[in-house]
Amino acid sequence: MRDIITEIWSTTQRNKLRTGLTGFAVAWGIFMLIVLLGAGNGLINAQLKQSDRFLSSSMVIFGGETSKPYKGLKEGRQISVQTRDLETTGKEFGEVIDEVGAQYYTTVTISQGQQYISTQLAGVFPNHNKIDKTEMLHGRFINQIDIKEKRKVLVLGNNQAKELAPGNPTSLIGKYLNVGSFAFQVVGIYKENENGQARAFSSYSAIKSIYGANSEDVGRIEFTFHGLETEQANEDFEKTYRQRLNANHQAHPEDESSFWIWNRFTQSLQMNQGLGIIRTALWIVGLFTLLSGIVGVSNIMLITVKERTHEFGIRKAIGAKPWGILRLIIIESVIITTFFGYIGMLLGIFANEYMDATLGHETIDTGLFKATMFVDPTVGLDVCIEATMVMVIAGTIAGLIPAMKAARIRPIEALRAE
Repeated sequence: MRDIITEIWSTTQRNKLRTGLTGFAVAWGIFMLIVLLGAGNGLINAQLKQSDRFLSSSMVIFGGETSKPYKGLKEGRQISVQTRDLETTGKEFGEVIDEVGAQYYTTVTISQGQQYISTQLAGVFPNHNKIDKTEMLHGRFINQIDIKEKRKVLVLGNNQAKELAPGNPTSLIGKYLNVGSFAFQVVGIYKENENGQARAFSSYSAIKSIYGANSEDVGRIEFTFHGLETEQANEDFEKTYRQRLNANHQAHPEDESSFWIWNRFTQSLQMNQGLGIIRTALWIVGLFTLLSGIVGVSNIMLITVKERTHEFGIRKAIGAKPWGILRLIIIESVIITTFFGYIGMLLGIFANEYMDATLGHETIDTGLFKATMFVDPTVGLDVCIEATMVMVIAGTIAGLIPAMKAARIRPIEALRAE
């Protein structure tokens, strides 16, 4: 084996350009496959992280504006979600809907001594924590007793708490803060999502009684559901549900603008379909890139064997066996493709790590929210190794086919070859 390695090294030294071109084709194919898949995974992971903030089996209902005249009423009427809509949701759709809640927003100033913040205060039900996947860092979220007793409780974001108590944010737990002209007790601190707008939370019943006691407007309805497993089932439910709410407001049954339904399940289905298309496209492009490398290796190996036909004739003339010639070419092909394939794999992994260290930590601030464009733009080590092995095997086969032909040629014919 040592003699074979020495001979292969001598051959590559005599044919540096050919060896370099072979190695470049191998390394480039693997490098581009890993980089393309890494970049695609970064985009996909960023979208998945964004969508994972919400429970997929949930909906939020917003008021809208009628777009069709109905029963003598003109289009363009403003429709708000009202108390009877909340009651209808809970009573008439119980076979599908699990937990019904609502959101009521107002803008307030929260202060402690000289420290204050201006923020949105959302009155919510306990299920909001489940629907929007709020991660509590200290204390607790709104509970059912808060709703029943209309408690003036407060759940702050971690950055809000730092602004109100710079030295020790956790010291706010249990304390009373001024919310406008009212005193609210802090019961919890949650982790703010960098991709969303920070807000404080309180019990829905307290906020509604203080800021909307004389209004039938309930803000927004939110609920969790079950049993709607397909896109068609969700569309059918939305149609029936919207028609029922439209009836509460004398809006046209087919008017889709009177209420806006944010269905996280259908959104998730559509996003998964889109991500599936992106994954497929990335693999197709990556495999074609890998294929171009395989074709390059194959062509170079064909040329290599043809150039060495005269050499093979001399070897056979002095007693070399066909297997000896075949083994020499196979080992040379395996060593070259493995070495340069490993280099391409390392460069691809390094490029992905560089993307993760730069683009993976950059966020775009739209003013309303911050979005991370890349999240973990890397490829699994198994994919890297498999791609390298494919190139090694392809390079070996590419050299094997012409080598078998060369090994079978008669010495006299090989010696005549130019």
